[in-house]
Amino acid sequence: MKILTIVGARPQFVKCGSVSMEIRKDHQEILVHTGQHYDYLMNKVFFEELDIPEPDYNLEVGSGSHCSQTAEILKRLEPILIKEKPDLILVYGDTNSTLASALAAAKMGIKLAHVEAGLRSYDKTMPEEINRILTDHCSDILFCPTQTAVDNLAKEGIVAGVYLTGDVMADTSLYARTKAESSTILERLNLKSKAYLLATIHRAANTDNRDNLENIVNAFCAIEEKIVFPLHPRTEKQLKAFGLYDKLSSKVKLIEPLGYLDFTKLLNHAIKVLTDSGGVQKEAYLFKVPCITLRDTTEWPETVDSGWNKLVGCSVDRIIGNAHIFEAPKFYNDLYKSGACELIGAVLKDA
Repeated sequence: MKILTIVGARPQFVKCGSVSMEIRKDHQEILVHTGQHYDYLMNKVFFEELDIPEPDYNLEVGSGSHCSQTAEILKRLEPILIKEKPDLILVYGDTNSTLASALAAAKMGIKLAHVEAGLRSYDKTMPEEINRILTDHCSDILFCPTQTAVDNLAKEGIVAGVYLTGDVMADTSLYARTKAESSTILERLNLKSKAYLLATIHRAANTDNRDNLENIVNAFCAIEEKIVFPLHPRTEKQLKAFGLYDKLSSKVKLIEPLGYLDFTKLLNHAIKVLTDSGGVQKEAYLFKVPCITLRDTTEWPETVDSGWNKLVGCSVDRIIGNAHIFEAPKFYNDLYKSGACELIGAVLKDA
């Protein structure tokens, strides 16, 4: 079977590495990179570090609004689908690349498989939530990381083609954690293990809202522990546009975006992580690092229910308070089972 896999953002690069290795045992895979993340530290370094095959096509769509980016991916993807005539399109997660690929599959009558199907935050103000819902309703094969995801789909009437596989990131992240110990990032940043907090902020609801971003900056500046903050390009741009960059840079250790292995080591050795990323919430759980999520909702509710993740929104007091007093519970349950890549491979073998 010819499978055309489409990726475009750094979380998808990480997931596709392990799945592609499994797919290529039995199928021909064509890898398409949309170019949604396009600079080296958001893009090529991931392929190098995780031994991901070089893309067969790069659409090079670059940055843009949600509408223009989605439309441009659709426009540039169509001739590739006409040329390659894949039997199945495989997509990951909840980005604009995911939605555009799902729409292309639906319009052209190509079977679609979705890895990380069934995730719901139930917050439709998030573009990612719309992407998830629409992609799932276009999909023929839905690979769910948790029973909660399976149940979410059932509530929407999706029961055919649904598979509980476990989580792809449980395979990739735990492998990367071992490999990442060779990283020298702690020495390069003059950090000691378990002596800093790690922060990541990139959601439009936080970066594009001046009040939210200012609250985050004020909270970070008031936290007593050292904070290491790899800056997403959009976050840096908005900090400067709102006149908040200098205030933050005087209190917080701001660094460039990191490759996956450097970031994995920083996360593994952090006291806690402050984030608005869905993927980082889950990786923190896998590494047993307490997570403070600067959102009001999450697509990974199991992490909150387990006591390892705290939703604090953009309240200055709640961010500061939890940074100082929130601790991991004594009990840890292995929520995200490994082995997902093999199960996905087995399903696709019979598809």
